[in-house]
Amino acid sequence: MLEDQKKLDFDGLRAALVAGEALSDKKGEELTILDISELSTVCDYFVIASGNNSRQVRSLAEEVEAKIKVEFGIAPRSIEGLNDTSWVLMDYSDFVVHIFMPETRDFYSLERLWMDAKRIQVVS
Repeated sequence: MLEDQKKLDFDGLRAALVAGEALSDKKGEELTILDISELSTVCDYFVIASGNNSRQVRSLAEEVEAKIKVEFGIAPRSIEGLNDTSWVLMDYSDFVVHIFMPETRDFYSLERLWMDAKRIQVVS
């Protein structure tokens, strides 16, 4: 499939699910996808997972980036936190991937902050 056709076939929910599958494939923990489309104009979906150590957090981010690139032909608009790896944020405009170390995830508690968001079931 041509890169331009992949971009035309892009769907935010499907892409968020592909990101979730990538995180699941690499053993990301406590995977959650929140539909925040009715609550925010920032993006439509948050994909959230935890890694047990900095190496796994980096590996999870790399896997998401690779799978989204293969499936949709796009790269994140920005990636933050790869040097620290306690919280990596990958901005794809329609969805944002958050990969945390457990203690950082507990501290920021995005699921609690966005508790009114719909949860999307990830089948792996």
